[in-house]
Amino acid sequence: MSNIRHILRLHAQRQTQSEIVVQTGIPRAVLKKYISDFKNSGLTFSEINLLNDKDLDELFVKPDDTALNERLQTLFNLFPAIDKELKRKGVTRQLLFEEYKKKHPDGVGKSQFSWHFSQWKARVAPSMRKEHKAGDKLYIDFAGDKLSFIDQSTGQTIPTEVFVAVLGASQLTYVAAVMTQQKEDFIPACEDALHYYGGVPAAIVPDNLRSAVTKSNKYEPTINETFSDFAEHYNTTILPARAYKPKDKALVEGAIKIIYTRIYAKIRDVKFYSLEELNKAIAVALEEHNNQLVTGRDYSRRQQFDEIEKATLLPLPSFRYEFKKQQYSTVMKNGHVSLSLDKHYYSVPYGFIGRKVKVMFSRYLVEVFYNYERIAIHKRWKRPYKYTTDKEHLPANHRFMAELEPDRLLQQADEIHKDIKIYLAKIMEKTQHPDQANKICLGILSFSKKVGSERLAKACQRALDYGIYNYRTIKRILENGLDKQEDDSEVEELKMPEHDNIRGGDYYK
Repeated sequence: MSNIRHILRLHAQRQTQSEIVVQTGIPRAVLKKYISDFKNSGLTFSEINLLNDKDLDELFVKPDDTALNERLQTLFNLFPAIDKELKRKGVTRQLLFEEYKKKHPDGVGKSQFSWHFSQWKARVAPSMRKEHKAGDKLYIDFAGDKLSFIDQSTGQTIPTEVFVAVLGASQLTYVAAVMTQQKEDFIPACEDALHYYGGVPAAIVPDNLRSAVTKSNKYEPTINETFSDFAEHYNTTILPARAYKPKDKALVEGAIKIIYTRIYAKIRDVKFYSLEELNKAIAVALEEHNNQLVTGRDYSRRQQFDEIEKATLLPLPSFRYEFKKQQYSTVMKNGHVSLSLDKHYYSVPYGFIGRKVKVMFSRYLVEVFYNYERIAIHKRWKRPYKYTTDKEHLPANHRFMAELEPDRLLQQADEIHKDIKIYLAKIMEKTQHPDQANKICLGILSFSKKVGSERLAKACQRALDYGIYNYRTIKRILENGLDKQEDDSEVEELKMPEHDNIRGGDYYK
């Protein structure tokens, strides 16, 4: 009856039928009928406006409208099922209207179908104006009112934040108490919600809290790096609600109002002595809430979830997200950054030398970011004062030396002669630093091009007999032609090199 009063008021204000249709959404045929009945009544708008709803109903609903009322009643009985079907992907009002007309050929037309459904939905769910597709969005926020527990050791009351999540289509709700709204508590709460649902929605819609959004923007807000990394791990998208736009988060705010009655009120007189105890009580009340019939419907949130939304969620990854810590470092001249906690060094592309970068690390991985872009990723090692280097990060001249791995050098030596391989292996065994050993071995192998493989092999054989393992020994043997002498007795004793730190034989007399 309020709609009829509104229509007649606009008509009395001399608005055209087209303008009234646009403002009210009422089908033009229905509008014409109301205006015709108004004119036939012989009453003015002021007189009609004084009538109560019962008199107004008798004035505008005629006995010959009985058939229409029966058709509308049949249609109204179908609306709960129609509303549920609309939440399925690919289902539209047009499709459902066509199915309705097949089953009820004498039913109302398309315009009346759409208008009456909109009116019904506004009446049974006045806070829900937006259509929510199954598996599309998860809305999250913190309740304004806090809960608390008592610290047994001190007797102090510890306040807690209350995290709330609700799926758009089924409105299945998740609630948990956490210590703070900081990302250390916020992100695990989001993760627990996804595991509660047993799947991942296409997008998560948070409020503009600092743990989720670093910088608000109407078109492209900056997402907190850790939260963005969490979303990437779960293969979903973060779509922050617009600042000062309450309709963007109306669903979760409505859920918060409901849990004040169905959860807060139920546990208000109970004393809890740990966060775990508090969450257990919340979980019990939450299940009662999710299994209770939705107002004006013949199904619960849990039934709605199981029927239309559970199957549309993306699968959970095989392992949980690992929360990461971070630090800022300056890239050293050798192209590495230090993870101060482990005193270990990790390479980055050499073009970032001297730049300040962000190092994010978990139990197993170390990632390096510059201007929000990841420039390096390494497996985490906890060996202090060691280097982990990706050869692709090095300039070309440094990359060649880095690729001189011991196995590769020994393979080259073995292809020339097995005694050369044995000699190089001894050098690697006795030299303290691997880079130093690689340079010595590379120098010895270079002799094969200067004097030939055969002479180098004999020089290594002779040096093995001496038990001296260095580059200078091989060089001296080749320069003096000692590799060409067959009998060791004829070989001159190698001269002791001159050096200030060598005392000589006379010192001991």
